[in-house]
Amino acid sequence: MRTTPAAPDNAVRTYIEAQRSAFLSDLCDWLRIPSVSADPGHAEDVHRSARWLADTLRETGFPVAEIWETAGAPAVFAEWPSGDPDAPTVLVYGHHDVQPATLADGWHTDPFEPVERDGRLHARGAADDKGQVFFHTLGVRAHLAATGRTAPAVNLKLLIEGEEESGSPHFPALLAQRASRLGCDAVIVSDTGMWAPDTPTVCTGMRGLTDCQIDLYGPDQDIHSGSFGGAVPNPATEAARLAAALHDDDRRVTLPGFYDGIVELTDEERALFAELPFDEADWLHTAHSHATLGESGHTTLERLWARPTAEINGISGGYQGPGGKTIVPAKAQLKLSFRLVAGQDAEKIQHSLRDWVAERLPAGIRHEITFWGATRPCLTPLGHPALRSLTRAMGRAFGQPVRYTREGGSGPAADLQDVLDVPVLFLGISVPSDGWHAPNEKVELDLLLKGVETSAYLWDDLAAHWHPRTA
Repeated sequence: MRTTPAAPDNAVRTYIEAQRSAFLSDLCDWLRIPSVSADPGHAEDVHRSARWLADTLRETGFPVAEIWETAGAPAVFAEWPSGDPDAPTVLVYGHHDVQPATLADGWHTDPFEPVERDGRLHARGAADDKGQVFFHTLGVRAHLAATGRTAPAVNLKLLIEGEEESGSPHFPALLAQRASRLGCDAVIVSDTGMWAPDTPTVCTGMRGLTDCQIDLYGPDQDIHSGSFGGAVPNPATEAARLAAALHDDDRRVTLPGFYDGIVELTDEERALFAELPFDEADWLHTAHSHATLGESGHTTLERLWARPTAEINGISGGYQGPGGKTIVPAKAQLKLSFRLVAGQDAEKIQHSLRDWVAERLPAGIRHEITFWGATRPCLTPLGHPALRSLTRAMGRAFGQPVRYTREGGSGPAADLQDVLDVPVLFLGISVPSDGWHAPNEKVELDLLLKGVETSAYLWDDLAAHWHPRTA
């Protein structure tokens, strides 16, 4: 139970402003470490980044800060018990590795020498994800200073991964191995963004993913289309037939059982999506497309965030060179990806696809399907008390109502949800213009400090309004 009053807003803001310069100086020191997990030449830099973070978390006050080695790059784990027996336990997830970056990519300055310009901090990792991890260090200190506590109002844990930008190949195994240390009541992912600088939002879910390659084989070799065409099966034709049959006239996916059990949007969620200042023309410009198209009966945002999809990522077969070559090709290939929403199971979708393909191929066409893994969707109900606390904390920091979004992509949040069996929430302050993975990545400093402020308010609000131990 809470033993101190909520942190006064003015006390939190005064503390943050007093610490602003030191906070940004420390963040810049971390950003100077080129922790590029995808490049073996930077393996020691990734380890150096982990050591730097662990040391800094100890200086922040975390009594436990450890480096967890994996078969790849190390993660950092930290823990700060509340001391209150009924306090919820919250795990913050982020990552300390970054994307590759060089001046030759189009950077205006050295990507690993932070530059502050026009209220923005430019450096690789400034937004994705070191800046968003680091705001929790000042946030918890501001929380303590404003409330007079000596420990957070919640049992606070951090897990900061070192391989997210490389696809998190060892992360599920790390979670399974360390599940007892990671036990919590909720996970907060600080590796996301919000709608716009003047529109604070909280993400409530991410789609899952399963993708595959379908290889089709016909004749033992390319053969003459005049001598044999029209009398033997053509794998390129069958690839095209499969691709065309994947959707009906309403752009719905035709796999049997594909939509079974999905969590449909509520009227409230539809209304909340509609409140967002979505400009379809601007979105199309960003998408480098000329029109929207998708499942009938749903808006563009609903299609992106709350509806499952099947996409043909590639189709190939036969002659691809200049001019003509009149053959029946020996083989063809389809690459497919399926974005999944809450209620769908990737394994069931895979089985359905295997049966669907087998039923549609004629004799004489041999096929193989290779799946590359699966990520489950995750979704936090709007009425969840932890989500309400996060919304209130962000609303206090930004001084305006907070709206809700979802993410159309996929990420390690589903692994956290699956292994730890707790809800996942998203606290991010990055905006689309920050340029994740792009040259001249930046973070808006005003928004970064709003992230600090949100973090400072969040822990006390969770402790006051959420009691999972007694629910």
